[in-house]
Amino acid sequence: MVNLYRFKIDVSDIPRAVYESLDFRVAQHPSEALPYLLTRVLAYALNCGEGLEFSAQGLGDPDAPALRVNHVNGGTALWIEIGNPAARKLHKAAKAADVVKVYTYKDPAVLLREIAAEKVHRASELEIHSFPPEFLRRLEDKLRKDNRWSLVHDEGSLMITVGEDTEQGEILRHQVPV
Repeated sequence: MVNLYRFKIDVSDIPRAVYESLDFRVAQHPSEALPYLLTRVLAYALNCGEGLEFSAQGLGDPDAPALRVNHVNGGTALWIEIGNPAARKLHKAAKAADVVKVYTYKDPAVLLREIAAEKVHRASELEIHSFPPEFLRRLEDKLRKDNRWSLVHDEGSLMITVGEDTEQGEILRHQVPV
């Protein structure tokens, strides 16, 4: 059974000077855990902009990115993966896209070790971000079918207001060892 969630998110992304009101729906695949879903939603909000879209097939297409921005003349400008994707998939992404980002809710050290051990194209340019599991668990408790959030991002700090409650967390950036 597929669950459908609606998100209305007022985004204030201070480092990018982006202030947007988003309204979108996200389908949760039966095999998709809530931390994965929440990480997808946060990645979408933190990269909102013209042309950003969820993969049409979702988890049904293992070769496609979770999120992407395509160039108008073809090719991929931005490729976003969620979780701890295989190094071979990141190698393919780095060859196909101008910018590759990974947002993970898992232990980023595992991902970084795998990337360092494999031959990944432009590995040092990959943008690896992680959310602390306890932050995502607190957001899980507030998740509803219809969600109204306010998200403020400033230099790695996240503040998400849901109703009267505000959850604070961080988004950590990790560098691939070279």
